[in-house]
Amino acid sequence: MNFTLPYDQYLMVHRYKYLALYHALRAAILGGTLPGGTRLPSTRKLAELYLMSRGSASQVYDMLLADGYIRTETGRGTFVADDSFYPAEGERGKAAAQEAESVDAALKEPESADAGTAVDAACDGAGMTESADRPDCAEAGKAGAAADSGCGTQAVFARPVLKPAASAKAGYSVTTAGTIGKAYTAGGACGASGTSDAASLVSLPTAPSAGLPLSSWGNRLMQRHISIYEPAEEDFISFRSRGMLMEHFPYAEWRSALKYAGGKSGGLLESYCPPQGEESLRRAIAAHLRVTRGIRAEAEQIVLFSGSMQGIVLLAQLLLEPGSPAVVEDPGFHGIRRAVEISGGKLLLGKVDESGLVPEDWAARLLFVTPSRQFPTGAVLPLDRRRRLLEWARRQQALIVEDDYDSEFRWGGRPIEPLKALDREERVIYIGSFSNSMFSGLRLGYAVLPPWLIKPVTAAKALYEPLPGGQLEQRALARFMHTGGYSRHLRRMTRVYGERARILRSLLSERLGLLFEPLPGDAGLHIYARWRRSGAEFAAFRAASLRRGTDFRDAALYRVAPGLPAACFSFAHLDSGQLEKGINRLLLAWKDVQNRT
Repeated sequence: MNFTLPYDQYLMVHRYKYLALYHALRAAILGGTLPGGTRLPSTRKLAELYLMSRGSASQVYDMLLADGYIRTETGRGTFVADDSFYPAEGERGKAAAQEAESVDAALKEPESADAGTAVDAACDGAGMTESADRPDCAEAGKAGAAADSGCGTQAVFARPVLKPAASAKAGYSVTTAGTIGKAYTAGGACGASGTSDAASLVSLPTAPSAGLPLSSWGNRLMQRHISIYEPAEEDFISFRSRGMLMEHFPYAEWRSALKYAGGKSGGLLESYCPPQGEESLRRAIAAHLRVTRGIRAEAEQIVLFSGSMQGIVLLAQLLLEPGSPAVVEDPGFHGIRRAVEISGGKLLLGKVDESGLVPEDWAARLLFVTPSRQFPTGAVLPLDRRRRLLEWARRQQALIVEDDYDSEFRWGGRPIEPLKALDREERVIYIGSFSNSMFSGLRLGYAVLPPWLIKPVTAAKALYEPLPGGQLEQRALARFMHTGGYSRHLRRMTRVYGERARILRSLLSERLGLLFEPLPGDAGLHIYARWRRSGAEFAAFRAASLRRGTDFRDAALYRVAPGLPAACFSFAHLDSGQLEKGINRLLLAWKDVQNRT
């Protein structure tokens, strides 16, 4: 393995090479760059990399060994000491920050050269001298001998060459654990009395102190809270979306598809596809949409993305001028709102009722809508409203972005034609995704575009991803769909999810019926439920649920205008036992709220 050490930074402070290398290694060990058990290179390799004699390299290891930073094993080599040796993370960072200031000053001020020399002079007095030009001056110690005798994989240190002037401009700061002006002690290294050894760190490059102002796009981005996935704790039952339980996934078929995608003897692993994605997958998607959604599309109209959200953001950037209005559902998917706002657009809120989006004569030329299953309520947009939206788009010369996020799973009623299937004027962009239907780690979404928008979207995609990611998975998914594996998987999971939806709906009604009113639905992977009591009680209930080891999504996340409290309960990742256990915990949480009041 290759590891980069801050050697050149320490060489700016210490006169001798072996001292600079000692401190660089010590900083990497304490900072966690070289974790416990890492095999270090032999003294021969170390001397070669850092242009010093083998004796000097051995002297470095002797010093680290004496201080307990490394250990030797006869016949195997030299290794970083166990992790238990290191100080706590908080102490490490605090000390590093203090020392960074002191050595930054040492690098900038004229008298700092003397400070760097003081410790080296003290080390001279201890009988340690630089011997890069005199190979016979120092003998290899025990650590060096052990390192040379070892074999197998080991750390190899790359040397980033940084000129002193350039490094100062880049904002690097060097720390030396308080060693400036302190003598080399009997322990074997320059002492750090009064300062934690953990301070021997080199900070990352930072921006100039004055900073650079962000662009208007950057400022809009930072004003929006972008959530980051955090894994749930053990035995924590979350009704938030967590993907699916994978015991039902057809691993054997998927492995076969991956093997096929790699080609004979891996011959296709080096192949690449155009920015719009693997052609075989785009053809498979077009065929799938014709059969299952009634959408007549050609492969040339389809562009693949790293998840549907990437496609939504790119479309917003392409179609919205700063200040341009765009209609979004309220409540609706918060990711769409963010994409519009960060792209500089102005939100026009579309009212949602029990039947989905209510059509109006909006003064806008872009609409985002989830007609097949409104997010988050689950309402299905009636046919007459779909036609009214298309008529609005014709009058306004507008575009409609139809997000069909999880309508693949339907266990009741008949599918209603998507807007794209009713579109006769190429005014609808259809967005789909495989992250829900396959597994969440497969970040693949797609858009079916009007012909005139194909080149602009492809150009934007090429800007962000000149070579698309996940090309092996794209070819594998194409194979999976072509052989019928995807259709079989959908049928199997529709049965599984349908049963889980029935169980959860029953549990909510029977045990939490006084608290929640689940909205009807016959598709999708979550249930939307209105809260029947006060807002204060809802907040108290959420807090009590967390204490009981469960939680759910507060639907306020999806709303801009004030509204009644509601919750979203996802169930795809929970089996029947977990569903019942989670609902029982919610019931106990409500009893906790009642007892407190």
